Amino acid sequence: MENILKVENIEKYYGSRSSLTKAIDHLSLEVEKGEFVAIMGASGSGKTTLLNVISTIDRVTGGHIYVGSVDITKLKGNELNKFRREELGFIFQDFNLLDTLTAYENIALALSIQNIGVKEIMTRIEKVANELDIKSILEKYPYQMSGGQKQRVASARALITNPKLILADEPTGALDSKSAKRLLERFVFLNTTLGSTLLMVTHDAFTASYASRVIFIKDGKIFKEIHKGKDTRKEFFDKIIDVVTLLGGDLSDAL
Repeated sequence: MENILKVENIEKYYGSRSSLTKAIDHLSLEVEKGEFVAIMGASGSGKTTLLNVISTIDRVTGGHIYVGSVDITKLKGNELNKFRREELGFIFQDFNLLDTLTAYENIALALSIQNIGVKEIMTRIEKVANELDIKSILEKYPYQMSGGQKQRVASARALITNPKLILADEPTGALDSKSAKRLLERFVFLNTTLGSTLLMVTHDAFTASYASRVIFIKDGKIFKEIHKGKDTRKEFFDKIIDVVTLLGGDLSDAL
């Protein structure tokens, strides 16, 4: 299988020389094309820092990160901006939709920046709107939408550029249980039917159970990883809970 993401022996330090905090400690991992991977860990484990350096929001102190064949740790300026626009899709917990734009306009913005023609934009939006069941709300503004609808619009915006990798940061954190379940089912559809590659950070075992693999982070290192295989989602959920128990610490931070 083709590796979409390769994280190679990365380190991340914060603070000054006299007071250093190591957030990531010589961590390596790989994500294959078409995988749906969840990253879990207690608060302060390094999982959010890991997502930040993969998403280029932050920079590593040492090591390399490859998306496809590109070493993103070496990108700067316009090259980095172009990479973010064209190769990565972002889904945030707080949606990050622009209040003055309709759902259609929020989704179209990512394509407009790439100078894609109006007809092509319309075609792509119609396709993703059908896939995420948001066709009926395309003309609504964010304040007119439910939390679940906003998150599906944000997901459409992430998908519309056909990115190599979709990064989701606590995507169900601001949703009620019904909306969260519906969004996660859409993630599974995008992954299994459309072949999208997803990397999702979550503190929630229920959310993680929709992934095909879960990587657990502790003290900036990989503690353990488990694969769903032929397990039912309930069986996989139980295995996730078992590992969370092994992790110790404050379970309220991990569940």
